[in-house]
Amino acid sequence: MKNDAQAPEAILLFDGVCNLCSAAVRFVIRHDRQRRFRFASLQSAAAERILADHGRCGTSLASMVLVTEGRCHERSRAALETARRLDAPWPVVYPLVAIPRPIRDWVYDFVGTRRYRWFGKRNECWVPDGELRERFIE
Repeated sequence: MKNDAQAPEAILLFDGVCNLCSAAVRFVIRHDRQRRFRFASLQSAAAERILADHGRCGTSLASMVLVTEGRCHERSRAALETARRLDAPWPVVYPLVAIPRPIRDWVYDFVGTRRYRWFGKRNECWVPDGELRERFIE
């Protein structure tokens, strides 16, 4: 990770070949004017290191992972914690965390298991260019 004077508040790990996941990352970038987030594909060596540093191994590509404040959040919790850190109005969805986790994760998994069929998949991980590239961990 780049040695910035100000460390990111959160690192979002995502399935780099999933079109839905890549679109979600672009959405986060657009709604993160304070540049709180850094990103890495779950298929990358960087994600493997980050997960190992947090005592996590073998995280499924079916889940996004948000690493923040020394914790790893997965599935619906990762999505809600991400929304909470975005520019307004997106933090208003965070109270959905009050819905019991099994229900939230069932919805998350319902979409997750169909995402390639519904949104497609790339042959290789999405690689940002230009200014965006500095927000990705290699």
